[in-house]
Order: sequence, then structure tokens, then C-alpha cells
Amino acid sequence: MLLLSAQQIHQWDTYTIEKEPVTSIDLMERAALVCTDWVLKSGFLTHSVKIFCGKGNNGGDGLAIARLLIEKGYQVSVYILEFGAKGTDDFQQNLQKLHLISKQIHFIQSAEYIPEIKPTDLLIDALYGSGLNRPLTGLSALLVDHINASGSKVISIDVPSGMSIDKSSKGNPIIRADYTLSFEVLKYCFLQSENAAFTGEVLVLPIGLDPGFLAETDSPLQLTEEDQVRNCLPERVAFAHKGHFGHLLLIAGSAGKTGAAIMASGAALRSGCGLLTVNLPQASVTALHSRYPEAMVEYRETGLMDTGKYSTIAIGPGLGTDAVAEQLLEQVLQEYDRPMVIDADALNILSLHRTWLHKIPAGSVITPHPKEFDRLFGLQNNEFDRVEKALQLTREYPFIIVLKGHHTLIASAGRGWFNQTGNAGLAKGGSGDVLTGIIATLLAQQKTPLNAAIAAVYLHGLAADLALENQSMESLLATDVIERLGNAFQYIRA
Repeated sequence: MLLLSAQQIHQWDTYTIEKEPVTSIDLMERAALVCTDWVLKSGFLTHSVKIFCGKGNNGGDGLAIARLLIEKGYQVSVYILEFGAKGTDDFQQNLQKLHLISKQIHFIQSAEYIPEIKPTDLLIDALYGSGLNRPLTGLSALLVDHINASGSKVISIDVPSGMSIDKSSKGNPIIRADYTLSFEVLKYCFLQSENAAFTGEVLVLPIGLDPGFLAETDSPLQLTEEDQVRNCLPERVAFAHKGHFGHLLLIAGSAGKTGAAIMASGAALRSGCGLLTVNLPQASVTALHSRYPEAMVEYRETGLMDTGKYSTIAIGPGLGTDAVAEQLLEQVLQEYDRPMVIDADALNILSLHRTWLHKIPAGSVITPHPKEFDRLFGLQNNEFDRVEKALQLTREYPFIIVLKGHHTLIASAGRGWFNQTGNAGLAKGGSGDVLTGIIATLLAQQKTPLNAAIAAVYLHGLAADLALENQSMESLLATDVIERLGNAFQYIRA
């Protein structure tokens, strides 16, 4: 599913109006009907309702919702932010309809007209919609602050007022909603953690926009979907043998960090790796073999063997950043010319030797979390800038960036896929090691690097979601994710 810009969302409305055909006021009525239906079913309508409207089409939605609630017998007061300009045509039409059935229409012309709000009031925010392209100031900002301080339950229509769809609103005045009722598709802004405190629970409501628009448009950003992942998984035919599923060299672990190597190994084996060799200190071998006797070993002390015999290499989990680790990474980058996975401490080493970025083989996957990303590529001001930087870098370099987060981004050749599986239980040490093992295994099985990265991130999150059947987010461990990888594969293939 494409993630659309504010301009494209407006174009989709226009496309639907022309193709169906339907009038813009009727399309607004559809939006108001689905929102009203949700509010009626929510159980929140036990007290008076206050609806705050701007004079754009988002405000028109608010006026239509007010009329529909009044017709159902609810006490509704409407407050219109007034700057002297006329509203949009659809806003004006809905205002005329509302005047016929309500006297509770008020205009906020200055601070003294901002109404008192009781904590028991239900507030509906229809001030500014997806077309907003500047921070709120003056009376608008005062009203937003007043609503946020009220302690009332707040429902925002389409997007919390003050939040931009496709750029950062960090530090700006934004309505702090409990629920956001958005239309037709998930918005890009809802995928960034800097906005999470303002969106509350996001619900995407269909309003019948013509799906033909999506087939005729494009966006550099989209959401990973289950069917896409299913098509990315390697087949396992009846006469296959271990050589068909790749030989992975995992260079991981160091004193005090053997667990990282063990977890990455477990994830690789549970993801279908045909053969696994782990390069780690000799003192760590017993710990690895006691958990995964299927793994073969290269002793760190004897250096790297012939790297060319491996289907792929993954380097970094628990590796450390000492001189030995530096030498290992440098040797791999000099000798190995096929796609590999670079994670964790290997990324920290790269941040000290940025000229080595040019040595990373085409199709390789690097997996930074935000701090690692900023150490590598420079401090970013906000999450939107970091995403744009990732897209830019993958236009300059031939590698794939897996930028880890709640909605992990997979960036390649200037395009990005946001993942939707996973939960906050993954916010623990070891989760990244598990992901590295999965990516490397799919890469070792000769899937295209982009498909391997997209499928691995999705499966990693899905296994964590399935693990919550008998764990909580608090109790979830990285090793629980490994144990549910089989269920994740079954779920996708079903």
C-alpha cells in the first residue's frame, strides 16, 4: 500500500469526484457518516459534545458530524475558529444546513471566545486536516493548548490538528488526540514515533475513494503487505538438500557478548539456513554448541578462513570494536564481493572508517538503529529527516538500509517499505541479533537482497506478535522470538 503525500490525498478526492462521479459535498458526507457511526458505537457519548472546526474541508467534516449527532438526539456545541475569511464551499454548505437545526454555533474570534471545557466533555477536533503545511500560531495555537489542557477525551478527524502529513511537526503545537479517525489509507505521519503521543489510537475508515487512483500513481514510500512477503520466501522442494539453502558465515560474539552470537545463530538456523559457520572466540564455543550443536565453528584466534566459500556473511552482533574486530571487518570488506549483512558493532566500526562504506558490496544490508544511523551518517533533526537521508543514501550507495524502529524502514534505491508487524516487546537487547540472523539466512538462500530484507523484517515482527499468545510484552525475550519463527513461516505460507 502506497503512503501518499498531502497533495496526492487531495488528488485522490478529485479523481473519485471525476470518475464516480460524486460531488465533493457528498464525499464529505460519506466521511462524516463513517466518523459519526464510529463515535456512536464508541460508548463515549454520555455527556455533551464540543466540536471545534476550522473553515476548510476538515471543518466541513466537523459540521456534518455535528448535524448527524444532533439528528440522533445528542447535545452538540460547535466552535468555529474565525479569522474573517470565508470558508470553503463545502464548509459553507454544511454550515447552512447546521444553522437550520442548531443554535449552538459559536465563533472563536479571539482568546476570550475560547469556551470553558469540562473534563467530561467529548471533544471532536476538526480544525485542520491533511492539507496543513505550516506550524500553528496565535489563536490556533492557543486553542490547541487549551484543548490539550482540558483533560477531556479528544477525537481528531483525519489527522490531529497541527500535524503535517509528510514532514516533521516536532516541537509544533498539535492536538493530543485519544483517537484519530483517518480516511481510506494510513498516513505517513502516523508511522513516526515523534507523533505517537498526539495520534492516540489510529483507525483507518473507508469512505469509498476510487481504488483506480492507486494504480495510476506512485510514491517512494509504501507499507509492506503480507502477500508481498509470501512471494519473497524461498521454496523448499521435496528433493532439496542442505546445499540448496545456503552456507552462512556469522562473525559475532566477543568476551561478555557470546549471547549475541548464540541468538543470531538460533535465528539463522530457525529461518532455514542450510549450513551455519560461526566465527567466535574459542572460549565461547562450548556455550554455542550447548545451545545449537548444528552450528559449525571457526576459532576467532586463527583468523578468517576462505571467505569465498560462503553464500553470505553476517558480521557485527556482539563483535566488539577492538583492533581484532576492526581487522575482521576490513578483511571481509576487502575479500568478499557478494551481498552481506552488517550490524551492531560492525556499524560502530564503520562510523570510525567512513571511507569503508564504498567497499560494501552491492546488495548488502546494513541494519542500524537510529543512534547507529546518526553515528554513521550524521545527526538528524527528526525522524522524517532520517528517513529522507536513508532514501538519499540508497540512491548514492548500492546497499540496502534497514532502519530499525517500531515501523522499521527498508530503504533501497531511493524507495522505502515500512514494516507493520512487531510490538514493544522487541524493545530489548538481542532483538537486533535475531533480525540479523533472519536477514542473513534469507540472503544466503539466493533471494534478491531487497526481498530478503523485507521478508526478514516482517517475519521477525510477526514471530514477536505470535509470541504474545503466551508471553506479555514485558516478558517477551529475543529467544522467544526465535522459538516462534516456525509459526511465523506457517502463518505466511498458510
